[in-house]
Amino acid sequence: MRYFLAIDLGASSGRHILGWHDGGKLHTEIIHNFRNDIIDINGVMCWDIDRLFAEIVRGVKKCADIGKIPETVSIDGFGVDFVLLDVDGERMGNAVSYRDGRTEGMEGVAFQTISSAELFQKTGIASHIFNTIYQLMAMKKLDSDTLERADSLLLLPDYFNYLLTGNMMTEYTNASTTGLLNGKTRNWDDSIINTFALPRRIFGEIYNPGEFVGEFSAEIADEVGFTAKVVLCASHDTASAVTAVPFDIVHRANSLYLNSGTWSLLGAELDLPIVTEDARNSGFSNEGGYNNSIRFLKNIMGMWLIQSVKKELGDKIGFAELNELARISKIESVIDCEDVRFFAPASMMGEIADFCAESGQQIPQSAGEFARVIYKSLATCYAKSISEIEVLLGKSISHLHIIGGGSQADFLNELTAETTGKQIISGPIEATAIGNLAVQMIVAGIFRDLDDARNCIRI
Repeated sequence: MRYFLAIDLGASSGRHILGWHDGGKLHTEIIHNFRNDIIDINGVMCWDIDRLFAEIVRGVKKCADIGKIPETVSIDGFGVDFVLLDVDGERMGNAVSYRDGRTEGMEGVAFQTISSAELFQKTGIASHIFNTIYQLMAMKKLDSDTLERADSLLLLPDYFNYLLTGNMMTEYTNASTTGLLNGKTRNWDDSIINTFALPRRIFGEIYNPGEFVGEFSAEIADEVGFTAKVVLCASHDTASAVTAVPFDIVHRANSLYLNSGTWSLLGAELDLPIVTEDARNSGFSNEGGYNNSIRFLKNIMGMWLIQSVKKELGDKIGFAELNELARISKIESVIDCEDVRFFAPASMMGEIADFCAESGQQIPQSAGEFARVIYKSLATCYAKSISEIEVLLGKSISHLHIIGGGSQADFLNELTAETTGKQIISGPIEATAIGNLAVQMIVAGIFRDLDDARNCIRI
């Protein structure tokens, strides 16, 4: 049997999933799970990068432990966050999380030099305070010495590939989320880099999904007990998830996807970007996808809301129970899921309660009421965003594919069907890892192309 390993690094957890194809069906097996928590380092919100890589290696080693050695390995993860390396390839400083407050006010500073409209025209990317461009601007202000001494910038999946192989490669789909890539040339936009006086040398050559990064280094091969090739998947996790959307040829043109995870990413798969003022004002982005497609999408706060509430409630209640408690609750209050106040509050429950009080709505009291407010608010936001995208695309949408871990929230799916009037198709749950595996299997010749892979996923 030919095995392939997808390493999926999410903003709250990670997993290693083995995949294989028996000639008719794609099979998967989760062999390792680990948490990914933001840690406080001297008052800065950071990723525990060394522990994460230790977990990556630990999961790879489990393949040898169970006797299922993958031919190739590929890593996907969330976008925008990065590490800097010096001329010797050593990491400089910490991997700061996009949820850290260092970027506050950076949009305003940027727009004194270049307008939001011009940035959008160049990059096709919606302006979010966590975009890499604003993180680098904040670093230029707070830690300019490190930035000036840096020789390379690697987004997190690319950095972990480097640690596995010793080779530095920058993958296209993740680079497209930075706000520094030109949407037309699909390369770094030198005019933006020069405008903000960023060191051009740190931005490496762009590579497409399907390229080989290299084999495990001798040190890694010795530690895990085997060697394998590392392949670039569509390394932005949403790009991998969209790769796995089981569109069929009949409904593809009238279908949207909703990747429901920590973030909810709602959008369409297009051939060309949409960079109109209406698209910008509606908060849509044109991010890179597999096979040079465009992920025309909108970032919505997503399951971060319920994840944060669950964390406050502790281990006494699970997501499945919250789903059922929401279903039997009667509260009808709704919050604005796009309000920045819910991005990183000290208490999500407190912030939701305050919003409801300020807007004259019933204040949730129980776990079920908080969950219902969140699910009802998300469904309302999805409906609004779908209406916007229908106007921007100039056509009606009939089907909505809900993929990712949030697709398991049955009550949310029901509310979404009710508020949008669309036919809901749920799954796959592990869409990101499956899309990661699909690219590896296309490279390996198991699937002819993306349509062949999606046909298999749909079965």
